[in-house]
Formats: sequence, C-alpha cells, structure tokens
Amino acid sequence: MATEIRVPTLGESVTEATIGKWFKKVGDTIAADEPLVELETDKVTVEVPAAAAGTLSEITVKEGETVEVGALLGTISAGAGAAAPATKPQAVSQASSPDAAHTTKQAAAESAKIAGDAGAIETRSMPPAPAAAKLLAEANLAVDQIAGSGKRGQVLKGDVLDAIAKGAPSQPAETPKAAPVAVRAPSTADDASREERVRMTKLRQTIARRLKEAQSTAAMLTTFNEVDMSAVMALRTKYKDVFEKKHGVKLGFMGFFTKAVTHALKEIPAVNAEIDGTDIIYKNFAHVGVAVGTEKGLVVPVVRNADQMSIAEIEKEIGRLGLAARDGKLSVADMQGGTFTISNGGVYGSLMSTPILNAPQSGILGMHKIQDRPMVVGGQIVIRPMMYLALSYDHRIVDGKEAVTFLVRVKESLEDPERLVLDL
Repeated sequence: MATEIRVPTLGESVTEATIGKWFKKVGDTIAADEPLVELETDKVTVEVPAAAAGTLSEITVKEGETVEVGALLGTISAGAGAAAPATKPQAVSQASSPDAAHTTKQAAAESAKIAGDAGAIETRSMPPAPAAAKLLAEANLAVDQIAGSGKRGQVLKGDVLDAIAKGAPSQPAETPKAAPVAVRAPSTADDASREERVRMTKLRQTIARRLKEAQSTAAMLTTFNEVDMSAVMALRTKYKDVFEKKHGVKLGFMGFFTKAVTHALKEIPAVNAEIDGTDIIYKNFAHVGVAVGTEKGLVVPVVRNADQMSIAEIEKEIGRLGLAARDGKLSVADMQGGTFTISNGGVYGSLMSTPILNAPQSGILGMHKIQDRPMVVGGQIVIRPMMYLALSYDHRIVDGKEAVTFLVRVKESLEDPERLVLDL
C-alpha cells in the first residue's frame, strides 16, 4: 500500500511553498515521522515528516520548484525496497490481455511521435505557477518566452528569474502594469570569475519585498529619544538570580521593553492600529512582534496578548520563540497577527538606526546599544548607561505629538520600572 506525501496546510494566507531540499532520495528506506523534505514559504521554513515507514518510491517535485498547498510531492511504498523509481515506465504484465498490451504499445508509439515533433519543443500543458505568473507580469514577459522546467512543462518562478538574468526581451505594451524587474549590468570577465550567484530563499525574497512595500506605501517617519537604563540594570542585578530560580528563565531587557510598550500602546492606540482602505482598525490587544536574526534571515515571531502577561511570562515566551527561530522550528501561527514590533539592534552593537515598519503595522520600536555617556543630573555631570530609542511610525495614522508621547511613555516606564510592576 502506498502513502502519498503532500504539501500540508501552511497557515492562513500561505498558499504555496518552494521545495528547499529533499533529505531522502528515491529508494531510501525511511522511518515514520522522519523528515523527508524542507518547504520554504514566504514566512517560515517547514519540514514535512513521513506519515508512514517504508521506502521512498517516487519524488514528483524537484528542489527549487513551487507547489501549492495539497500538491503531491512523492510516494512512500510499504516495506523496504518495495518500489522502483516512478520515472521508469511499468512493464506490461505477462498476464495482461492482448488488447491491453496492444493499447500500451500504441500509446508508447504516440508518445514517441509527440516527443520527436517540433524539434524538441515541449508541449506545455500547465499554466505558469502563481509566483511565476506574477513575476512575468512585473517583467512584462510572455510565458511563451520561457522554457518551463516544472512538471509537464510548467513555468516556475526560478525559470523566470533565470530568463530575466539572461536578458530576456520584454514584450511591447502600451500601458505596462508594473515596472520591469531591474537587471544588473554584466560584470567584466575578470570579475565574473570571482563572483558567486546564489538564488534568494523564499523567505529572503519576502523580506526584501515587504520592506520595499513598507517604504513605498507608508508615510514613514522616525522620532528619537534616549533612556537612562540605570534603574532597569540595578533591578536586574538585584533580582536576576531569584527570578531565574523561581521562573526558570533569565531576566533580560526584552521583558521590560515589551511591558513598557504595552503600557504606552494603551495610552496611544494609533500606534497599535493599521489602515484598511479608507478605514483605520484600532486593536484593543497587543500582539508584540520581536525581531530575531537567523541564518536564513530576519523573522518576527509574535508574543500574543503581551498586554495581559507579566514580565516573567513575556520572558518565557520570548525565550521559546527565540529558540524555535534559531532551530528553524517556528510555526506559521507563531509569525502571524502582530500589531507592533520591537527590534533590538543593540545586541549587534548598533548605536542608532531608523527601523522599517513591519507592514501593515503602524509602529516599530528600535532598541540600541547601552553605552556609558556623561549626563547632567541635578546640575552635576555623571556617567550613566544610556540607550537611544527610535520609533518609526506611519504618519498617515500617527501624528507627531502621538509618536513623541508614545516614546516618552516608554522612556518613563524604563527609568522608573516600578511603574511596570505596579501597572501604573
């Protein structure tokens, strides 16, 4: 009995994925729940496990191809070594009827004739993949210009990218729907021999597209402030050991910042809103995204209902999400629904930056490096651990007064952290 390997449901709004890597090849023996193939979506990377033990008898989709949810990826046959690669035609059984054998031979002859026609031009029986169709429209290319490498000649996104890279001419159009995809000028022969071309992962393509869309759509503006971290650092030093002993997680800065943000969002709800057409949607909850850098790119898992959580609960959830992100185990649900984002560039040494909005959110807070600086306190120059804060916001929703007030409230909470504990 054969078991089909299909693309699983990948979450809300995710309709397709790219085959990143097959961990097994046809003929390999596999165990139940053993990872078989890695799928790259525009949000996360997902491993598809084997639903049953047996032998991988067929791989229907190659690495690099784009597939839709529910698509057949391959087949598992029961028992070790039970199946041969499906690319080889099945021989006609000795016990088959003469009519069946005649039909098989006739079909084979017709297939051979079709394969020889038109000088190796393959008959395309499938429309281009959705991602490929979108890119074709953006590049103003016709599908007939592209040699499809997918099943039954389907044009895949990679085929279009390859054609663009090779300088495929665009079709004349009176009113193009989108600007053509930019193609870089060719390198000199000496430089080209020392270059390496690597196709962007689906996640990296999505990051690039979403960041550019945010810049093109939102009226982005950034306002700055600075916070004296003395009180938070003293509180951490005093209670970090007992906190970790009781809650099983370290007391970091993110718990304080997330809690401070949720307090400020309640006072300035526009920073927690988004635009939908001509409407503004105000969120009466705070799902705070926490930007995490991984080997495959930046991901933003979400701490859901952070406004209802204690600092200890926030730290536990951030720890869980951070570990899942580094191990590539984030689920689509972990990435969805954020209403505001915090980005901590300080862990990499950033002194100041202007973070880009995580659309459709209207605000993102940038944390930075804590650095000792001379400050005037009570008429005296003292050395204090200071951090620059940056709030980028969508000026279509958030006024300058609201943005500055929001940042001041975050600063006040961090410089007097007892306010967070007492919910003031």
